[in-house]
Amino acid sequence: MTIADRWLLPDGMDEVLPPQASRMEELRRALLDLYHRWGYDQVMPPPVEFLDSLLTGTGTELDLQTFKLTDQMTGRMMGVSADVTPQVARMDAHSLKRQGPVRLCYCTTVLRAKADQHQGGRSPVQVGLELFGHAGLEADLEVLRLALTSLQVAGAGEIHLALGHIGIYRSLVEAAELTAEQEKAVFEALELKSPGELAARVEQSVSDPAMAGMLCALGELHGGPEVLEQAREAFAEAPQAVGAALDQLRALHAGVVAEHPDVALYFDLAELRGYQYHTGMMFAAHVPGYSQALAKGGRYDDTGRAFGRARPATGFSLELKLLANLVPSEPPHDGIWAPAEGEGLAEAIKALREQGERVVQALPGQRTGPQEHRCQRYLTPADGGWQVAPLAAASDQA
Repeated sequence: MTIADRWLLPDGMDEVLPPQASRMEELRRALLDLYHRWGYDQVMPPPVEFLDSLLTGTGTELDLQTFKLTDQMTGRMMGVSADVTPQVARMDAHSLKRQGPVRLCYCTTVLRAKADQHQGGRSPVQVGLELFGHAGLEADLEVLRLALTSLQVAGAGEIHLALGHIGIYRSLVEAAELTAEQEKAVFEALELKSPGELAARVEQSVSDPAMAGMLCALGELHGGPEVLEQAREAFAEAPQAVGAALDQLRALHAGVVAEHPDVALYFDLAELRGYQYHTGMMFAAHVPGYSQALAKGGRYDDTGRAFGRARPATGFSLELKLLANLVPSEPPHDGIWAPAEGEGLAEAIKALREQGERVVQALPGQRTGPQEHRCQRYLTPADGGWQVAPLAAASDQA
């Protein structure tokens, strides 16, 4: 190993330096304040948990994303959190045990064994919220509105929102009475977004012509709001649950348009991301210039069942590092430069800092000056005390 190699970080791990660190902290505060105003209480999940608790009720994908280690105190296997949502579900079901709707928010770093294809990186700073205890459309709409508002707070201008509903696929598969192997074949074809492959696998697996036609149509139903009308016609003979899911998507569309009319809406009724996890509406918000979704979420009812308390749940998460890059920003030059020493100087500096000012005091022999430390003002002796003056005044005096 060369000396240079010592300082290399593992692939997918990154450090956060100024000014991005300041921007991330500013944005973290803004988002948590936003959620606070909507009634969400902040929680702080632990970075590691026992594996049998951490992965309870989650899918295989999260298991593969989880770093595992042995607890030296108990000998039990532990996992490093790769996704906060299951932890917050455990808190609601097992730790808080509150009655009625519960709103929780968080911001914490998670660790992943490999880069996430949807939100990138192996050490994202995950910020988001969960709403437990209400199965109605109102909860889903609240979550959607907050996700879009979060992106706007972060500086996103053009937002594209993709909406889907996993219940449509679930209902069709259940009505078709497919075996596990047949369902897997249809599922894989839908994921490939290949109409030809889907038609071939449906033909092999589904004997009912009407049901086969609806499953094939599912792969073609993506686009603007007109897709919902096309789905009405295509699923005229579908189970009632399919019509209810379409009603929900229509209502969510109306709610988003009413409050966020500039958001471009896209529907994909064959989107199966998080199939093992989601139970209802799903969404992903995209911004031009980013290959991955900046916000993703949806409904995941009954996740708390594994913890002894089944609850309706809906929520979303974002990656703070990506959000901080939406609006490039430099740290403001708003500091006050103070000399290394002077009579009464310590008291003057203390008073300014208590007023919220940023004061940088020079150290003896320091060669860098105020501009290198983002100061546009300086402390100067005046009338037996100290006063703040613009740096331009110092230049004029010189």
